[in-house]
Amino acid sequence: MINVQRVSKRFGGLRAVEEATMVIEPGSITGLIGPNGAGKTTLFNLIAGHFRPTSGQVLLDGEDVTGLRPHELFAKGMLRTFQIAHEFSSLTVIENLMMVPPRQAGERLWDALFRPGTTRAQERAVRRQAEEVVEFLNLTHVAHERAGNLSGGQKKLLELGRTMMTEAKVVLLDEVGAGVNRTLLNDLGDAIQRLNTERKCTFFMIEHDMDFIGRLCDPVIVMAEGSVLAQGTVDEVKNNEDVIEAYLGRGMKNKPVAASA
Repeated sequence: MINVQRVSKRFGGLRAVEEATMVIEPGSITGLIGPNGAGKTTLFNLIAGHFRPTSGQVLLDGEDVTGLRPHELFAKGMLRTFQIAHEFSSLTVIENLMMVPPRQAGERLWDALFRPGTTRAQERAVRRQAEEVVEFLNLTHVAHERAGNLSGGQKKLLELGRTMMTEAKVVLLDEVGAGVNRTLLNDLGDAIQRLNTERKCTFFMIEHDMDFIGRLCDPVIVMAEGSVLAQGTVDEVKNNEDVIEAYLGRGMKNKPVAASA
């Protein structure tokens, strides 16, 4: 689904990502881990169109999308969430979801004025879809609450819900579990697994909680110092001596990677 070929990004003299190469298979939930400063978020920004690579190539479903902007990638089925949720705080949960589908008739003045029946019919259909998403995510009790009043975990669920309002091929999740309590984290994990199984959605996720990664992800890719260091199952990478050294430093190879690394 995503093919990253020798991608590099430099900021002046700083090499944030260096010759990174990886493949995200269709239908997978692939994890991306690494120490702080490893280049994980920069790589996400390169794939999602927020930065343009200094060199290298990014393919989406076989198509070269290197350097395309986020809205162009959105139209091609790639979505990205952020570590800090970006909700419309003054709108309700339902309204946040209804904002997502592109090319709605009500967005065009001509249709709003001269095709009100079409506009209302489409709005009803979008609302039904939003209500289904709210039910899927167990957010029915806050469906009409302003999004700014939600807890951190509920906002993460809402971000995931927004990806369900489109025909997403692949979703990039940037630390979806950050700041989320264990109960809501389990709900997030359940939703991701269901979307992967039922809708065949591909996920690529940065995460520091190794228990969460271990529950969801296969394979797991490890980055260190801007490059890909290892790839395998969560047990394989946790016991990889190079990975242990990258997390803990030299002389610590006999100690396992911490569960929350």
